[in-house]
Amino acid sequence: MREDLAVSFLQESPADARRRAGLRRMRALATGLLVLAALVFLATLRLDHGGVWGFVNTAAEAAMVGALADWFAVTALFRHPLGVPVPHTALVKRRKDELGRSLQEFVSENFLTEEIARERLAAAHVAERLGRWLGQPRSRDRVLTEVSRGGSLALEQVADDDVHDFLSELLLPRLAREPASPILGSLLEGVIEGGSHTGLVDLGIEEAHRWLSDNPGSFALVLGEKAPWWSPEWLDQRVIDWTYQQALGWLAEMRADPRHPARRALDDLLARLAADLQHDPEVMSAAETLKERLLAHPQVPTSTVAVWRSLRVSLLAAMADRDSYFWSRGDQLLGNLGEHLATDPVWQQRLEGYLGEVVAFFVNTYGDELAEVISVTVERWDADEASRRIELFVGRDLQFIRINGTVVGALAGLAIHTVAVLVA
Repeated sequence: MREDLAVSFLQESPADARRRAGLRRMRALATGLLVLAALVFLATLRLDHGGVWGFVNTAAEAAMVGALADWFAVTALFRHPLGVPVPHTALVKRRKDELGRSLQEFVSENFLTEEIARERLAAAHVAERLGRWLGQPRSRDRVLTEVSRGGSLALEQVADDDVHDFLSELLLPRLAREPASPILGSLLEGVIEGGSHTGLVDLGIEEAHRWLSDNPGSFALVLGEKAPWWSPEWLDQRVIDWTYQQALGWLAEMRADPRHPARRALDDLLARLAADLQHDPEVMSAAETLKERLLAHPQVPTSTVAVWRSLRVSLLAAMADRDSYFWSRGDQLLGNLGEHLATDPVWQQRLEGYLGEVVAFFVNTYGDELAEVISVTVERWDADEASRRIELFVGRDLQFIRINGTVVGALAGLAIHTVAVLVA
């Protein structure tokens, strides 16, 4: 490992300081037990071993052996014991990269799998917890705040020239090449079959009736210009008044009767147009030609940019005003979403199903790359500091091995001495 690529852990956090203090205490305890065993062994070495002191001396001797053996094992993980380069010691320093790759394989095979990811996602109850979180007004306000902040930033970064170039160089030429008449015909057919157009027809009839009611003079002016020059004015006026009343009544009848013959005639016309857009070559060709002429007009990108500019100004103003419809409607929608997610199992299963597919895709596609971060990071660590860092995290627990070795060694010495006495 090149020295200029090694990562140094020079900054020690407060948590590291606490770990280091705990490691020192446990190391002192384990070493203290070893010293105690040695003192007991020396103190009973010349006493009469035919009685109880023989048990004590043997237990102390075995405790020293166990403590020294486990001290060597624990120390050999991180450094050479007493600085002596004994083979197969300082394992973490010498095999740091191999340990990193092994850890990568372990994580990849046991954690970053689709089955485990789906299982953990199901156990987390994400949909229900999200629903309860969205049920709080403060949470909804936070969501809307972040959406407004991010949306405003994104809208402000989009320049009008970029929108114009995107339309004129990419979107509009692509739309001009793509056949649109079959799609329009199929869409229009679905609208007619579902009756979705009736609201628009009602609106058109209502607006036409309102305009005609409010503008009788304009109606009379238009018809008056079409009257013959030789007809008397009084006759023209009577014809215009009669025609105005007939048109006004006809629109009122259409507005009141959903089954009006004119409405059905309009539906038949739209249905024929939908079928021709999908199957009549002549109509399809005419529609494509009209589409190409419309999209190729130089004013289309400019007009679209103007619409986009107005829409952007409106959106920015709405997101900046907490009393606007954007905020009130957004809060209402988020509240409804939270209620459904918190109480409706169907919504919960649906959301968690979508999340499961997303998690499975990322795990299956990028799981190996994510796990590789472990080995790459470990390879960049400085060997000496990596060894000290790992010891800082696990060394305190490893000192229990030394303590247990001392205690188990003492018990084993007692057992062996007892067997020896019984056999003798």
